[in-house]
Amino acid sequence: MTLALTVIAAIALGAWLWMLALRGGFWLARERDDAETTPAPPAEWPAVVAVVPARNEADVVARSVGSLLAQDYAGDFRVILMDDASEDGTADVARQAARDLGREDRLQVVTGAPLPAGWTGKLWAVSQGVAKAMERDGGAPKYLLLTDADIAHTPDNLSALVARAEAEDRVLVSLMAKLCVETWAERLLIPAFVFFFDMLYPFGWVNDPRNRTAAAAGGVMLARADALAAAGGIAAIRTAIIDDCTLGAKMKTQGSIWLGLTDRARSLRPYQSLAEIGRMVSRSAYAQLNYSPWLLAGTLVGMLLVYVAAPALTFAADGWPRWLGLAAWTAMAVAFQPMLAFYRRSPLWGFALPLIGALYCLFTVQSAVAVWQGKGGMWKGRAQAMAGA
Repeated sequence: MTLALTVIAAIALGAWLWMLALRGGFWLARERDDAETTPAPPAEWPAVVAVVPARNEADVVARSVGSLLAQDYAGDFRVILMDDASEDGTADVARQAARDLGREDRLQVVTGAPLPAGWTGKLWAVSQGVAKAMERDGGAPKYLLLTDADIAHTPDNLSALVARAEAEDRVLVSLMAKLCVETWAERLLIPAFVFFFDMLYPFGWVNDPRNRTAAAAGGVMLARADALAAAGGIAAIRTAIIDDCTLGAKMKTQGSIWLGLTDRARSLRPYQSLAEIGRMVSRSAYAQLNYSPWLLAGTLVGMLLVYVAAPALTFAADGWPRWLGLAAWTAMAVAFQPMLAFYRRSPLWGFALPLIGALYCLFTVQSAVAVWQGKGGMWKGRAQAMAGA
């Protein structure tokens, strides 16, 4: 028994040491878009059109669209809001925000067509918005800013995005918007959500043209229009539940891409409870596993081994299993520190990572059950996983 526990503890410790040393330095959270890392501005600012899909976003769309209309971008820029069958006056709220800022000329509100079979709702709205953007008077824009209706941008965000794309010749520049960490549920789970995303798709590998790893964060994606078209357009990913990473993979076939953390874009979407965050995670967790029950089982065993075994052995075992378990627990707490610092959370939250990992295991199971019940990828009243399952 002691030998078996020692082996389990050693595997847990070895997994964390491997991730700390050989997983692209993901845990350092050093890929950031801030004043210190933003490239110099281009000699000429190209035309950009922002496409914002929105379905029942009246509570946040004024702040989101308002932040886009207030961009200090020196080039030609306009915003297309694709109203996806909203029932709460989303379009009217957006128009009023434009009037309040005196920027009605910069905003175009388009009512989307009914959702056809074989598309997720968001991607159908984005596709229509991209098509409308390419009809721009004076010629098509060089870049498309694909951004969500619950994201607020600092006035310099678009300029920074374009500067990076131009200076580094990137076909896609994506930002992991800073998420809300105000409620107790957010403080417990949200920094880890970004930590796990960076672990799954190490940003340093994503940004390396020589590495095949590709990903993007759907809240903020600046795409070069010609590269997007060459990759097959939005239609090429029309069934994707994890649409941002799928688009990132498509775009990396056309050139180099970049993904990083930022303070320039912030989510306006609050999560008041564990259940709300669980639903957010569950929308796509099983899709990440290709809807495979075997991958689900393997993932759950792996997560329990890597996250839960270490504290369990620390408290319940003795001798080598206890000390190796404690070392593994300490290693995961250390790995979590840079992300906690980015979100300005106490370092002590690092020791809660086993509990957090266990909760994400539960969310993953919930995701699979939802798909099995025909409710997978549920968002805004649509079971979107059925399009991609």
